[in-house]
Amino acid sequence: MLNKMKGYRAERNIKLTFIKRGWKVVRAGGSLGEYDIIAFKDGKCIFVQIKSTSKNKFYYYGYMEDTYEGFPFRLAVHFDRGKTRITIPQKVVSQEDGIDLEEFLDKMG
Repeated sequence: MLNKMKGYRAERNIKLTFIKRGWKVVRAGGSLGEYDIIAFKDGKCIFVQIKSTSKNKFYYYGYMEDTYEGFPFRLAVHFDRGKTRITIPQKVVSQEDGIDLEEFLDKMG
């Protein structure tokens, strides 16, 4: 599968997961910023950069702060076989790092 198509599918699936949990989601067009989506729910806002990989580890070279404009900034990495981990930005993300996306959304409310 082409990398762009794989990335698009990961972004779409993560966006839909947020929506199913009652979040309003705005997608950032193309590579215009540090984030791919902004999600809103009950007065909360979170910026999310989404990446996907077929490897066991993902090497991240983007925005490294845990906030963006005063709001939480997280990195979501979709690994093959449907496993998505969300974490504060870090240079190397493995399948054990951070927290499962569904669990993260449960904690966020």
